[in-house]
Amino acid sequence: MSEAAGDWPDRIFAALKRGQVATVGYVPDAGHARLISLCRTDDAIQDVILTTEEEGVALAAGAWLGGARAALLMQSSGVGNCINMLTLTRNCRFPLLMLVTMRGEWEEFNPWQVPMGTTAEAVLKLAGVAVHRADDAETAADTVAAALDHAFNAESAVAVLIGQRLIGAKRW
Repeated sequence: MSEAAGDWPDRIFAALKRGQVATVGYVPDAGHARLISLCRTDDAIQDVILTTEEEGVALAAGAWLGGARAALLMQSSGVGNCINMLTLTRNCRFPLLMLVTMRGEWEEFNPWQVPMGTTAEAVLKLAGVAVHRADDAETAADTVAAALDHAFNAESAVAVLIGQRLIGAKRW
């Protein structure tokens, strides 16, 4: 693995900082572990541990109403938990940036992750979310930066799907 391949979370964090993200909501996730750690140790970012991913949609709405930018970190299995709440972004026109680590793809060992992992992109698009993919370390941060601009300039919901090949296969 190249050095760039291993530091993609650091570069995504830098993109979030440049994009003035002040609040990050997440359900703990091994795929986002490094990014979560960076957010937790930054005094300028309020990190919020969620009990379910759909709370992150409301968190992002509240942050926006309070004049701040938020991002929601989740695993692809959490996409299904957000479907009803995504109507809030469409009807109230506030930005929502979701960074979704994918499961159910490359070298997946857990069959329970496959259904949502293989349909997350289509489900998000059906819910009116613009979807981008980050499948390699070299373009991941640029993809997140573009999605951040899209979400906050257009006041719309945007998801970046971070491919399982990039985050690495889980071994248990």
